[in-house]
Amino acid sequence: MHKIRVMSYNIHSSRDDLRALGAVVRAEEPDLLLVQEAPRRFRWRGKNASLARRWGMLHAGGGLWALGNSAFTTLRVGVRETWDVQFPLTPGRHMRGAVFVRCTVGRSRFIAVGTHLSLDATERVSQAQLLKEHLAGLDEPYVVAGDLNEEPGGGGWRTLADGLVDAADAKECGDIFTYSCASPRRRIDGVFVDPRIDVLDYRLIDSDLAKAASDHFPLVVDLALPE
Repeated sequence: MHKIRVMSYNIHSSRDDLRALGAVVRAEEPDLLLVQEAPRRFRWRGKNASLARRWGMLHAGGGLWALGNSAFTTLRVGVRETWDVQFPLTPGRHMRGAVFVRCTVGRSRFIAVGTHLSLDATERVSQAQLLKEHLAGLDEPYVVAGDLNEEPGGGGWRTLADGLVDAADAKECGDIFTYSCASPRRRIDGVFVDPRIDVLDYRLIDSDLAKAASDHFPLVVDLALPE
């Protein structure tokens, strides 16, 4: 069994306090960081690399082609393959997608998936269904994290969570709100794991630095991976 720390974080397109953002991530020392609203436009590679340096990590995958979903790792995580998924564009709305990263930690192999679903309820469900189709084809245990833009009980949330373990519920933390930092009233960010992966700990980082860094609180989950 190998342990790994995963952080999921909507960084609000880096529009807030970047020093605070750097401090929040560094303090938690994640092995794997799945980011929503990461750089995806002009000079996106350099901007993701700059964030990686700020966090003392490497930009493993995502960005433009994953439509703002990016994955960052430490050297402890071996990255074997990355690929992106783009959901169909609904005219007048933002295009959404997901990043996939095939990883190793010691002798454990797993796949990390980061996503950010639509603001529209109908579109969220169809995006979650498409993502589940991609997840069904994976041949290794996996973890999915992201901003679902709806609370548990919503159609997209239920679709994505089906057959997976909601890390918050696993640690009896389902009543902790992730959004917004200014007025936390909703749990719209989640981490879901393959049943073959054990959830050791789940926590939301609520601090003055976190409130200055983004409009979402980051989630940190400690996992035990099967060998």
